[in-house]
Amino acid sequence: MELDCHGDTGPGTAVGAGEVQEVLDLLGAASDLTIVVAPDRTVETVVANPRSGLAGLVAGWEGQPLQSLFAEESWAKLAPRLEQESPGPAMELNHAGQVQYEFPVRYVLRPWQGRVLMMGRDLRPLAEVQQQLVLAHRAIGRDHEAQRELETRYRVLMEENSFPLLIVSETTGRIVDLNSSAARLLGAARNDLLNSPVAQEFDGRRRGELIESLSRNATSDQTSYLDLTVRRTAQRVKINAKLFRAARDRLLLCRIGLSESAQSQEGERSLMLQNLFEKGADAIVFLDGNGLIKAANEAFLNLTDSHSPSVVIDRAFSDFLSRGAVDLKVLLDNVKRLGHLRHYRTRLNTDYMGEVSVELSASLFEERGRQIIGIVARDSAVRDSIVWPTAPGAENEGLRNVMRLVGYSTLKEIVDETTEIIEKMCIEAALEMSGNNRAAAAELLSLSRQSLYVKLRKFGILNKETSDQA
Repeated sequence: MELDCHGDTGPGTAVGAGEVQEVLDLLGAASDLTIVVAPDRTVETVVANPRSGLAGLVAGWEGQPLQSLFAEESWAKLAPRLEQESPGPAMELNHAGQVQYEFPVRYVLRPWQGRVLMMGRDLRPLAEVQQQLVLAHRAIGRDHEAQRELETRYRVLMEENSFPLLIVSETTGRIVDLNSSAARLLGAARNDLLNSPVAQEFDGRRRGELIESLSRNATSDQTSYLDLTVRRTAQRVKINAKLFRAARDRLLLCRIGLSESAQSQEGERSLMLQNLFEKGADAIVFLDGNGLIKAANEAFLNLTDSHSPSVVIDRAFSDFLSRGAVDLKVLLDNVKRLGHLRHYRTRLNTDYMGEVSVELSASLFEERGRQIIGIVARDSAVRDSIVWPTAPGAENEGLRNVMRLVGYSTLKEIVDETTEIIEKMCIEAALEMSGNNRAAAAELLSLSRQSLYVKLRKFGILNKETSDQA
């Protein structure tokens, strides 16, 4: 075979077949795969680098239409490039079609003696590395999810355990972890106790001495306890330890309990509190953070005419409040913000469509990480249910009847066809009922806070409050 080096055939310009083969061998050694494409877009010659392992895959390609060797999307990229005279950048193509395999190759195209020379680099090693990276990434993701799941299980077990638990490093003597029960027993926040020396939480023990005592207790064959005194609360406790290894450290799992004397005192106090709850004269009810009733005593059942605890447990406390959700929101917002609320006057609905005027006191505390609100309700006389402000004309029974509508009707409905003095008295009554909480007063009056401030300035109430505080 003789080929023209410049694309023309003629005497004196032909290149010998041996020289062409030498060129192809050179290109085959420099690249993994070399394809010579004839002008009619058929494969004229295929040269595979022996080290590439492609020789077996490209057998039988010579004489085949070039399009039949590539996947459809790859041919869509390659066909326009074959028509261009300029070489253009390298392009990645996938071999497929009639062949029973598929592999990627990065090709550089060059015109040569009226033909197109395709010099390719096998991308299979790179694809394998990328596939390994993808698999490794997925494995890391699965490991991360598994670790999160284990962490969640561990945290749930720690928090739901009724015993106060401490995990202490035997090497450093510092607290590695603890549950909420242990934090409450030690009298400090969990974040403040993490990584702090455990010895400083108990009276009369140096770090080395305490850790040594805990280690002996953990390795002892007999069940024994260390008697200690909590520094912050002065409470007597007993500690039992168990030794284990994790993260190349020796750790002590310490279970804390009350000493016998403290248990006796705790038992007596629990019994007294239980008797106060069950037999107390005042109605007591416990709510969760959403306002659902979790416990109620007999006095509350009597106050609301409820025949049994089953009809009030897990029921919204707003069902018993005369102003419903408005009363409950004012109550919950204030007690969550301040931690307690006193002398909140309202009315309770009974199960037989009656109303009882009461004065509520509320306190917020936590039980195993959950918010609990304890409420004490005291029955009050009708004449003392709301202490109305004394203002000129306030003794008038008609005005008193209008003022009793505060919280049950909107301010616009109350003051319609009345004088400004009624509007002022209603605002003063709402402020007093809400403990001078302007946001709560605005809700009781169905006003926006901005509108309330405008009326406070209008009637001089805002200036009066400022002067009183000064």
